Amino acid sequence: MEKPAAQKKQAATSAAGLWESVAAFRFDAVRHGFLLKAAILLLIYALAFAVRLFSVLRYESVIHEFDPYFNFRSTKYLVSHGLYNFLNWFDDLTWYPLGRIVGGTVYPGLMFTAALLHVFLNALHFTVDIRNVCVLLAPWFASNTTLITYFLTKECWDDKAGLLAAAFIAVVPGYISRSVAGSFDNEGIAIFALLLTYYLWIKAVKSGSLMWSCLCALSYFYMVSAWGGYVFIINLIPLYVLVMILAGRFSLRLYVAYSSVYVLGTLLSMQIPFVGFQPVQSSEHMAALGMFVALQLYAGMLWVKSKLSEANYRRFLTTTLATGGALLAAVLVVASATGYISPWTGRFYALLDPTYAKEHIPIIASVSEHQPTTWASFFFDLHALTFLFPVGLYYCFRRTTDATVFIILYGMTSVYFAGVMVRLMLVLAPVACILSAIAVSTTLQTYLPLATREEVPAVAKREKKDRAEGVTALRKELAWAVVACISALLVCYALHCTWVTSEAYSSPSIVLSARQANGNQIIFDDFREGYRWLAHNTPENARVMSWWDYGYQINAMANRTVLVDNNTWNNTHIAQVGKAFCSSEEEAYEIMQHLDVDYVLVVFGGLTGYASDDINKFLWMVRIAGSVDPTVKEADYEAEGGDFRVDSRAPPAMLNSLMYKLCYYGFDKMYTEHDKPAGYDRVRNVEIGRKGFELKYLEEAFTSPHWIVRVYRVVKPSNRMWSIQ
Repeated sequence: MEKPAAQKKQAATSAAGLWESVAAFRFDAVRHGFLLKAAILLLIYALAFAVRLFSVLRYESVIHEFDPYFNFRSTKYLVSHGLYNFLNWFDDLTWYPLGRIVGGTVYPGLMFTAALLHVFLNALHFTVDIRNVCVLLAPWFASNTTLITYFLTKECWDDKAGLLAAAFIAVVPGYISRSVAGSFDNEGIAIFALLLTYYLWIKAVKSGSLMWSCLCALSYFYMVSAWGGYVFIINLIPLYVLVMILAGRFSLRLYVAYSSVYVLGTLLSMQIPFVGFQPVQSSEHMAALGMFVALQLYAGMLWVKSKLSEANYRRFLTTTLATGGALLAAVLVVASATGYISPWTGRFYALLDPTYAKEHIPIIASVSEHQPTTWASFFFDLHALTFLFPVGLYYCFRRTTDATVFIILYGMTSVYFAGVMVRLMLVLAPVACILSAIAVSTTLQTYLPLATREEVPAVAKREKKDRAEGVTALRKELAWAVVACISALLVCYALHCTWVTSEAYSSPSIVLSARQANGNQIIFDDFREGYRWLAHNTPENARVMSWWDYGYQINAMANRTVLVDNNTWNNTHIAQVGKAFCSSEEEAYEIMQHLDVDYVLVVFGGLTGYASDDINKFLWMVRIAGSVDPTVKEADYEAEGGDFRVDSRAPPAMLNSLMYKLCYYGFDKMYTEHDKPAGYDRVRNVEIGRKGFELKYLEEAFTSPHWIVRVYRVVKPSNRMWSIQ
């Protein structure tokens, strides 16, 4: 009788002990918080990857846009031929007859990353095609970017803001635009490298550790290998050091961090063939070099000050500044005069003056992503972050630390550059997420206690004083209203980001789609059909003339030689092609004979309503040609009043141009609208001005089903005809 009672008592004691253990584990704040944060980060990591797969699910695993096709082609060459052959690769399929040394004119980080990942997966017996690796590389790096954003924000503020920042950057359209599946471009990995460099830099400044400084330099080296935007880093960090010195926040930690990062990072960056000696010769890098020299002098002056009296130190300081200033001015004058320090590039001037490119370098201004950013673009790419961004800046100013000073400088400089060039919204998006997360986190931590407590002690103690001063204490209703507004704003942000990702940034430019009147989707696969026709119906050594936008795609998909491509390194060669397109057929034929052109490819959207066709790009062809040849004048191609027209009011130069003929050849027999005449252009919304013309020196070879891609064969002259000409 006693034994069962003892067993029951022992079982009850064991159960109580087990329950206490479970309860202790359940309410262990540290362990519970760690697991919760890890779970949230894992969900954000998966979300960042999944939300970028719309294009793969709706279309197929395909490379997007234009530049990614060159990166994809280069990566395939690297995988099949090896590193040595890649670095010495001379590409004779592009820039005919000049060619291009690829290894010395490219940032190889993207290709190396994809190739290494492909080799690693195959070594683990995961047989993955290199195309799928390239398609999914950007979404995977976007997931990794969420983790780096968390750690960076945690280092600058706290872990709560870090979780919000990770969630924000996982879906922010400004970053998704360059990291969807198929966007195999440098920016896909560069933003990860950018934030990693900044995180390691802040760790180095806060600790003064040589280890963190070396890791920061290695991350900077990876950034340099991936994207030309590394210049933003190498100018922002010196600016930060200067501000810290002027603000009286100089420390040995800062000295160790910058000196180590600059020396090691510069030496590593010079190992990239495309960069070479630019870090010590180009004007864009002189701020970093100057700050390094100034930092050594400043640290040296502080050491001298500790050894001299006040009077002697002032005399020494005056003499040193005068002598050093004179020597520095002399060195700069001599280096600039001898050409050792190269002048600023046109792209750099375009960042300082948004009108510079349009007036002096039309090839830069012709790119849509180089245009100034409108307020609509800011809201479209950032949505709620546009309003939360300045709030985060305010909180950072209120709590000034070494880390928040850096975030403030990063935010303010990126806002300026994003306003100058729409492409640089990509640089603004991460810091907008960080500052917005700080704003939301701090605001919620301020108002949630007011909303969830019956009485706030701090308010209760001051109630009498507040009434005397006429200040009304915060009520629960107000706190709940603030929390509700922020919650609604975040819900709207999530819905907006999902819609933009799905509808605007997940449609590959190589495959077009539209909605019919009944709501059904129609797919236009004309680009791939056109390139496939070139690959199967033209000689292997055929040379194709097109506008530079399509050069990379023709190389990668048709494997044919092109005259110009998206690298745009030779403005004169592009101007020759532009002049051919804006000249009459007879004059263009002579240019094409000199350039050995076999086929001409144009893109036309008048039938389908595709607005990014060559007719809409025509004036840029004229401007670029005119920047080299003064005889080509934009005014000759404009109607009265300066309008660009293709109807009967278009000027003769426009109606007789080769581009006009190649796009509208045979179009006068096409009916595009049921209540419009034949030859009605659905993009320009006019009836074309010239009909019934014939081609003399070219013949139509291929027109895609929806007339988007048109290919013409250049008629080869007989020897007698050529000698007469």
